[in-house]
Amino acid sequence: MPVEITWWGHATCTVRDSGVRVLTDPLFARRFAHLRRRRGAVPPPEAAEADVVLVSHLHADHLHLPSLARLAGGTRLVVPRGARRAVPGLARLAGMRGLVVTEVVPGEEVLVREGVRVRAVAARHDGRRLPFGPQRAPALGYVVQGAERTYFAGDTGLFDTMAEEVGPVDVALLPVGGWGPYLGEGHLDPERAARAAALLGPAAAVPVHYGTYWPVGMDAVRPHEFHAPGGEFARWARRLAPEVDVRVPAHGERVRLP
Repeated sequence: MPVEITWWGHATCTVRDSGVRVLTDPLFARRFAHLRRRRGAVPPPEAAEADVVLVSHLHADHLHLPSLARLAGGTRLVVPRGARRAVPGLARLAGMRGLVVTEVVPGEEVLVREGVRVRAVAARHDGRRLPFGPQRAPALGYVVQGAERTYFAGDTGLFDTMAEEVGPVDVALLPVGGWGPYLGEGHLDPERAARAAALLGPAAAVPVHYGTYWPVGMDAVRPHEFHAPGGEFARWARRLAPEVDVRVPAHGERVRLP
């Protein structure tokens, strides 16, 4: 059975595998902090429907409390170990909404339903709840193991042991940009994401984490960093990982893979 991926924008995707809906890093805001959504409609209510929600790290564009508040009571939420201590609002929200929070570190697995598991894997990214606080929780990626193996990288830089730590995968959801004109350390740009695809060797890859949010008042500053990363990733992948089937969905579009 093929896996279905719906890209809602930024790092937010719904992965459907074996009848299970897995939601990644939900961010449903039109605007937050200094960022506003410049492309794609705010996801509809059904985007918040999930059997399990994966949060890769504590940055506010990945662990966004108002978006988590849209989840139905009883939804399982998988987060890096230490997240509830580092973000007290998460514990309060979970109690109010009846969310079932599971904290994990790389190597740990969560059984979602018979035949579908989620395994936490390492990422190379600052896991703190910025702009304050010590590093209390690691940044993670996840592998959804059902009929297919789907890797959601969260935010990460490229690292030599990526393929070894992630393991064999069929589909890779790879970040290729960000929300500002410059990428800091611990991120993938289109070329590095294509190199990651070459290391991992999935049958298919989807670029995410680009072309959605941008700082207010900076529309004219390096606009190619907003618009171009998805297409650039596809071009780099044709050169560096030609065996990988790259799909570049529009916001809200569902694709079937591999």
